[in-house]
Amino acid sequence: MTDAALTPTPNDCELPRIRAQFATFNEAIDYAARSKKGLNFHDMRGELARVYPYAEMREDALAMARRLVAFGIGREDRVALIAETGADFAALFCACVYVGAWPVPLPLPTSFGGKESFIDQLAVQLQSSDPVILLYPAEIAEMASAAAARQGCHAESWEDFATRAAPPCELHQASPDDICYLQYSSGSTRFPTGVAVTHRALLHNLYGHAATMHLGENDRCVSWLPWYHDMGLVGCFLSLIANQVSGDYLKPDAFARRPLAWLDVITRNPGNTLSYSPTFGYDICARRISSQSNVAERFDLSRWRIAGNGADMIRPDVMQNFVNAFAPAGFKAASFTPSYGLAEAVLAVTVMPPGEGIRVELVEEERLSGAPRDLSRPARYRAIVNCGKPLPDMEVQIRGEDGGPKGDHQIGKVWCRGPSVMHSYFRNEEATSDCLVDDWLDTGDMGYTAKGYLFIVGRAKDMIIINGKNHWPQDIEWAVEQLPGFNHGDIAAFAIELENGEEAPAVLVHCKVSDPDERVKLRDQIADKVRSVTGMSCVVELVPPRTLPRTSSGKLSRAKAKKLYLAGEIVPIDLAA
Repeated sequence: MTDAALTPTPNDCELPRIRAQFATFNEAIDYAARSKKGLNFHDMRGELARVYPYAEMREDALAMARRLVAFGIGREDRVALIAETGADFAALFCACVYVGAWPVPLPLPTSFGGKESFIDQLAVQLQSSDPVILLYPAEIAEMASAAAARQGCHAESWEDFATRAAPPCELHQASPDDICYLQYSSGSTRFPTGVAVTHRALLHNLYGHAATMHLGENDRCVSWLPWYHDMGLVGCFLSLIANQVSGDYLKPDAFARRPLAWLDVITRNPGNTLSYSPTFGYDICARRISSQSNVAERFDLSRWRIAGNGADMIRPDVMQNFVNAFAPAGFKAASFTPSYGLAEAVLAVTVMPPGEGIRVELVEEERLSGAPRDLSRPARYRAIVNCGKPLPDMEVQIRGEDGGPKGDHQIGKVWCRGPSVMHSYFRNEEATSDCLVDDWLDTGDMGYTAKGYLFIVGRAKDMIIINGKNHWPQDIEWAVEQLPGFNHGDIAAFAIELENGEEAPAVLVHCKVSDPDERVKLRDQIADKVRSVTGMSCVVELVPPRTLPRTSSGKLSRAKAKKLYLAGEIVPIDLAA
């Protein structure tokens, strides 16, 4: 039950800030616990429900660490943790770090798939990470136990584990090059490979983006991002500990049900200056508020100085819609802080300098696809968002197919190098050697640089290549989104091989229309729209709502959509019926 008398942890205190400049994350936890700052958890309505100072978190973590040792957990053992946003996960994650075990944050069930789908996903990640134990919240006991049973892994609710004895013991003394945790990508890259992150890499990244964003003494963070995703875990949990920042949290499902509660929490505490979201989070809020007129009365977003953008392709039209909707509440367009990163580099690779906002360059689509200019058609342009400059000690290089470096405004593969780059993929030498070459990480993304800034144009593996010309699926999906009634995530585009051996783009679209004649009209309308944008004929398949698969962080999974479609597991609506 919410306690109206709760007082949130402060933004400022007498302890001098140290920007993540510790040898190990253990030291970071110990130092944060000397402050009065901490984590503050809010309920579905955005009301404060639990205050969790870092000192209390550390005390709980040390008790849990002793229980882990008594259970038989030792250095380099994996401990799988269902990453529910709350005090239990926070303490258990830190407990693993104190023991020298490797915490493995894993997702909660989502609304995007059923019970069996979650059990299958969890079982695959348990098989990959090979943990000694899976710890989970009691409410998902049936699913967690079923997934663990498939792998012969012990499973226990963290409520039950907390009742175990915690006898005194000696804890592992970590070193900077020890592995701190395993991070599983959400599914849009080399799933299910676990990224092994060292203490040194983690703290370098946490220092880098704190320094880049000019993290100040009184900054405070608000987040609804899941703790199994790198932006939520690293950017909005581990960073707050290592940089001694108080944080306010909504659970992801609370945001999904009441998106504007996110902005309510930002408004409620005058110190809330930092918050991050993928593009779709800003999109949902702008759509939700569009029919309301009380923006200025309900919200005060004037102190929000870093509105981070990342984790998916940044869409400037959506960002402008958010500005238009919330400028009356004091939100400033210059607060937007685009970034680029990936779990293989802990989190951030580049960050836009604060105050520069969303900056775009208009680039001819022929340049993006690598095709010669078609003079018979008018030029089409795409807005490419500036994702900022590399973190301190990080290098970014654009390389061509031959591996050679490219100059400014030349599109190629994005490579990066620096102390934040991952140690390896856990127990996967082949995948590691595929993307780590002489200390350089092949990100799998395409982009270009200009005057020290990085521009991302898409993922190389998502490219649709038809008749030697490259097309980004995002462009096709965006074209369909312009038609009435479609939202971001309702469309998946990818290449398929036709019976004659030729390739063609396939577009799967969520269909909410029930009338058979209207469905045929809709299919033809979509095909015409894609043809007008790309010049290509495409295969359009209407599928039932909620059919397209998502990653654990809610993003569309094109690779899985294609796999399920070709396997006959995504069944299109029969327009002839």
